[in-house]
Amino acid sequence: MKNDLVIKSNTLVEACFNLSLTEYRILHVAFTELAEYESDKGLFHTREFRVYAKDYSKLFNTDESDAYKVLRDASERLFNRYFTYDRVYQKPDFIECVKSRWVQKISYADTQGYIKFQLADDVFSMIGQLKDCFTRYRLSKTAQLTSVYAIRLYEMMIQWQSTKVVPVIELNTLRERLAIEEHEYPRVYDFKNRVLDPAIKQINKYTDITVSYEQHKQGRIISGFSFKFKQKKDDKPKINTKRDPNTPDFFIKMTDAQRHLFANKMSEMPEMGKYSQGTESYQQFAIRIADMLLEPEKFRELYPILEKSGFNP
Repeated sequence: MKNDLVIKSNTLVEACFNLSLTEYRILHVAFTELAEYESDKGLFHTREFRVYAKDYSKLFNTDESDAYKVLRDASERLFNRYFTYDRVYQKPDFIECVKSRWVQKISYADTQGYIKFQLADDVFSMIGQLKDCFTRYRLSKTAQLTSVYAIRLYEMMIQWQSTKVVPVIELNTLRERLAIEEHEYPRVYDFKNRVLDPAIKQINKYTDITVSYEQHKQGRIISGFSFKFKQKKDDKPKINTKRDPNTPDFFIKMTDAQRHLFANKMSEMPEMGKYSQGTESYQQFAIRIADMLLEPEKFRELYPILEKSGFNP
C-alpha cells in the first residue's frame, strides 16, 4: 500500500455503528486512497473502490484463502450496514439525528478475489482532506488489532492526539459508540472485563500508543471513563534521509494530484505574493504554481514554501 494514512471527521469517529472486523478493515483501506485529495476530491465522488484478497491478507497478516472467504462474506452484509451521527444546525439551534449507509452499492468477484464498492455520500464527505475537526492516523498502526472494540478505542484516543487526554465519556455513550447492545454486559464489571480491558491490552501491545483509564462515579455507581495515553518510543535508530534542497540536482517528482493539491494551498500563502500576476484569481494562480512545480529550478526555489504548506515527501 503506497499510502496508509486515514483521515476522517471527528463526527464519523464519534458516530455509532456496528461493523465486523473485516468490514471495518475494508472500508478503511478505501479511506486511505482518499487521504491525499482535497480540491480535486470531487472528481472521485463516484469512484468504485476495490480491495483484493491478496492485498488484504498481506496488510492484515491473514491467510489468503481466508481473505477470499471474509471478503465474500463482507460483501453480503456491508450493504445493509449503517451508522448514526448528530448533525448540528446553528440557525435555528437544533440537532438532527442522521442515519446513513456506508456504501451505495457493492459486489464481489469470486474468481478475481476482490470486493468492489462505492461509498455513500455522507461517508465520502467525512473522509480525506478536511479543513477542521478531523482525526488522522496510519492504518498500519491498527493492522494487528483483531478486536473492533480495540480499533474503535484507538480512534477515540487519537482524536485527542494534541493533549493525549480524553475527557470523560459517559458509560452509555461509550457503549453506544462500541455498538454494545443493552442486554450485553449490563454489569460494569463484565463490560470492563470483556470489552474495555481486553481492548486496551491489545492497543498497548500492538499499536504505537499506551493507554490507561480512570473510572468516574456518581455516588457509588460508575458513570463514565476518562483516558490518558502516551506515544511509545521508537527503538529504531532514526536515519536522516532528507535531501538538501540547495543541491543543484534537487527535485522531487510529484503526482498531478499532489501538485494541484499543494498549489491550491500555496496560492493563498503570503509568501507567494511576489509570484502573483496582475488580477489573476487564486484558481488561476494555483494552476500556474502547479506548472511551476514541474520545473526543477522553480521547484527548488519554491520548496521552502511547498514544505511549509504541508508537503512531506
